[in-house]
Amino acid sequence: MSYNLLKGKRGIIFGALDENSIAWKTAERVFEEGGSFVLTNAPVAMRMGKINELAEKTNSKVIPADATSTDDLENLIEQSQEILGGKIDFVLHSIGMSVNVRKGRHYTDLNYSFSEKGWDVSALSFHKVMQTLYKKDAMSEWGSIVALTYMAAQRVFPDYNDMADNKAYLESIARSFGYFFGKDKKVRVNTISQSPTPTTAGQGVKGFDGFIAYADKMSPLGNATALDCANYTVTLFSDLTKRVTLQNLYNDGGFSNVGVSQEVMERFVEK
Repeated sequence: MSYNLLKGKRGIIFGALDENSIAWKTAERVFEEGGSFVLTNAPVAMRMGKINELAEKTNSKVIPADATSTDDLENLIEQSQEILGGKIDFVLHSIGMSVNVRKGRHYTDLNYSFSEKGWDVSALSFHKVMQTLYKKDAMSEWGSIVALTYMAAQRVFPDYNDMADNKAYLESIARSFGYFFGKDKKVRVNTISQSPTPTTAGQGVKGFDGFIAYADKMSPLGNATALDCANYTVTLFSDLTKRVTLQNLYNDGGFSNVGVSQEVMERFVEK
């Protein structure tokens, strides 16, 4: 069901890879709510995914861009404003990557060059995106910027590895840059801490099925899906949340506030 919550709004969506990705679902929902946007991903990711199918489905353009490159970001933002016909109203940062995870390196045996690459892609890129938007004065007043994160930024999930550090840094950037974006430009910046979700990237984490099963048993409402996250993101892009900023917002079925659930306790009680 559509409510035209984003009618006339223009944006950029980073990170759509295939129909399993949260960015993909968000693009579909933004389109349904009347928003127009440019899709972007790194050239290597675009070769792996189906982003052109999504572009056709949502009447959007695709601009390849490495989010760690300020030159690419400047080009992306300039072209996006030309294509969309004005300033940007919303941005979704849905990017994450750990070379250490891909290579099977344990957290106690990190390859630091791998760590630096993952940190740049997963976290520092968010600062680069916002700094470029800020310097170019490319965001509309009351615009909204959202990045996706995970609770491993606050709690230990052993196999989440150095991605936990990256997400903690990402959340700090949202607060710190969000202060200046709000004060100087009237732009909102928030992160959504999503339930473990079976995206292509997420499934690369060791023990991910265990993350999902445990979180589902711990959450009174069960795990939030990629579509749930897309719907939540739409509300943050809309004018209904004009004074919500600097927040890490949990979309996790209540997991973040549960110490232990009855279902989990029953697994450990002797019969």
